[in-house]
Amino acid sequence: MIVSFSSNPLEEAAMNEILRKEVLAEKIKKIEVRAPEIAAKALPGQFVVLRINEQGERIPLTVQQSDNADGTINLIFLEVGKTTINLGELEEGDAILNLAGPLGTPSEIENYGTTVIVGGGIGLACALPVAKALKEAGNYVISIIGARTKDLLVLEDDFRHISNELYITTDDGSYGRKGYTVMVLQDLLESGKKIDYVYSVGPVVMMRSVANTTREHSVKTVVSLNPIMVDATGMCGGCRVEIGGETKFACIDGPEFDAHQVDFDLLTKRQRYYHEEEECSLYRTGA
Repeated sequence: MIVSFSSNPLEEAAMNEILRKEVLAEKIKKIEVRAPEIAAKALPGQFVVLRINEQGERIPLTVQQSDNADGTINLIFLEVGKTTINLGELEEGDAILNLAGPLGTPSEIENYGTTVIVGGGIGLACALPVAKALKEAGNYVISIIGARTKDLLVLEDDFRHISNELYITTDDGSYGRKGYTVMVLQDLLESGKKIDYVYSVGPVVMMRSVANTTREHSVKTVVSLNPIMVDATGMCGGCRVEIGGETKFACIDGPEFDAHQVDFDLLTKRQRYYHEEEECSLYRTGA
């Protein structure tokens, strides 16, 4: 793990400078950050933890892409809370105070055969590097990507480029198939198509549905969990999840786990644990 912290403010700013910023959809932004040491080591499935300023909280974000040659990483985030809103207000040339990573256990990339990627919402930022790595490992990659509406769908062109088959869903039917990603997955499985491996990341309710669907067909399934994290080093226990009846920490044991072993009821409850405090924080800052 690399922690970009320096006693020289100018040096630190240069390391974590935002080089490019792009608005992908409403409240969804992508930034390219100078972080050469992290870029040199980051692997699919890993994430970073950042702190915008001295008063800021620590938040985890998936490394959507890393470029060792340029020494940069890409981060995609949804402006949903105080910190992500403040992060979205930074412009090109601004710097993030602290950036630690790469964190988490990398994805297990093998040639499974036919693999299905099921991603929804901002989870597509995490699914893309895994899909790309699976394709490079020789897998036949089927991608099922979804969003609430067409205007919120991101990274379509990227998935189209690396997928052997691409299916798109929107909740309201404004683009692609009307409905949910799991509906496409279920159709593929019930058609008799041989599927060897499923990877899913997105809203908890979506991942739970994917797990329930693939369990019936005995298909190996992995989900990337996003519980609340604090230190992201396994010391605070904030990101604990229950996997197969055992307590695990998403920050060091994950974030990827066997979907059929995840206690999704407990995960859902823990995701809502600080909801009132988060709303109060937004209210106080006028965000």
